[in-house]
Amino acid sequence: MFQEYIHDNVLLTSSLAQHLYHTYAAPMPIIDYHNHLDAKDIWLDTKHKNLAEAWLHSDHYVWRAMRSNGIAERYIIGDATDREKFEKWCEAMPYLLGNPLYQWSHLELKRFFDCDLLLNPSNSHAIWDHCNHTLKTTDMSTRSVLERLNVDTLCTTDSPLSDLEYHQKLRHSDFSVKVLPTFRADELIGFDNTHGFLNTLHQISQITSITISSLGSYIEAIASRIEFFHEMGCRLSDIGLPTVCYAKGSTGQCESIFLKLVAKQPLSESEIAQLTTYVLNQLGKLYHKYQWSQQLHIGVLANVNERRKQQLGAGTGFTVINHDLDIDALAKHLSDLDREYKLPKTILYNLNANHNQLLSCLAGAFQGDDATGKIQFGAAWWFNDHKDGMEAQLTSLKNLGALGRFIGMLTDSRNLFSFSRHEYFRRVLCNLLANWVENGEIPYDLELLKQTIEGICYHNANNYFKFNDIA
Repeated sequence: MFQEYIHDNVLLTSSLAQHLYHTYAAPMPIIDYHNHLDAKDIWLDTKHKNLAEAWLHSDHYVWRAMRSNGIAERYIIGDATDREKFEKWCEAMPYLLGNPLYQWSHLELKRFFDCDLLLNPSNSHAIWDHCNHTLKTTDMSTRSVLERLNVDTLCTTDSPLSDLEYHQKLRHSDFSVKVLPTFRADELIGFDNTHGFLNTLHQISQITSITISSLGSYIEAIASRIEFFHEMGCRLSDIGLPTVCYAKGSTGQCESIFLKLVAKQPLSESEIAQLTTYVLNQLGKLYHKYQWSQQLHIGVLANVNERRKQQLGAGTGFTVINHDLDIDALAKHLSDLDREYKLPKTILYNLNANHNQLLSCLAGAFQGDDATGKIQFGAAWWFNDHKDGMEAQLTSLKNLGALGRFIGMLTDSRNLFSFSRHEYFRRVLCNLLANWVENGEIPYDLELLKQTIEGICYHNANNYFKFNDIA
């Protein structure tokens, strides 16, 4: 007789895998060093009104899946009621068998609502009523869920222009979870959008009271924001790079290009590349000064469906994997900083799984004795954050890096309940290690396996980011 779908040993296919997970992985606290939760929601301790609000309102993974099932846009991000949207989600779910959304959704049903029903049209009303009753009668607020999951530290993703009001409030509250900001720098290199960049320039000038009349004063203003973020507990930066360009120009050349931009004169692709290269280098030096870690998310080809972008706006589920990775350009960025002994700790993420070996190999070329595991081949991200993608990332790291120094998984999500994906990852990790033991690839040494698992699940990230040093 088959067990329920989500049971104690789901994804654990051997007794050793079960032992490793339940004994070593499951008890470890969670550090989620890259997510998109809103600090305001955490401060206000918000609570979901219903299951559709929790799952469907802000998740482009879900929107893509519903569109793949021919569901009308009205039921996705349109004006249908939440109940109607949930019913359509249940209609789509049987056709997503094996998709990580299928696995994650049922894991969340079990963990947060103690519900074993499968998501399908015949169960939709029972699941809707049961879960909404639980939301109303049980303490399911944002803070209580994070504490229940044993979250130690989480890092939100924040504009350099943010006043971090709610981070400041949380910092001086009695909330047990450490909530820290991350300096998301994309808009600081948005040189291909003159209007948008000049608006950013105006705002950062107002915030810092620095008159930005040159590239030097622009970097000074950025440094002021980084100092403020650091005082608020920030220890990470992040930036999204669709591709990696490298075109080194002198300071004088880049100054001239910047003045052209401020004067609203069009820039050539080579000028944009030179200015981007310069500012990324300056950012890296500032991160190194403050002993931050920089995250480079590489390979997003955004909003490829122009019609849908015009109808629904950017970031609504029409982004794909970019095939391009100029590994030489990325190496030169790292090398320029390394040459001056100002390369910060760096986490490299790839959206294209074909680049796993490229990035894990590149990481090995820039390790240093000033930090353990200084350059990280980052966790399986976005289109890779499923069992196969996680196993592929871990295998590349095993073969070409130092698996025991890996800083572990993250959610990269706006969904509070997605924090259960740490459990998902930990199960995949323990099952994979057990398979390697049983295949004779690594030794059956429980102390060694314990050290590896507890390090990846918690200790490595805590040591890497030095969260315990933050007052």
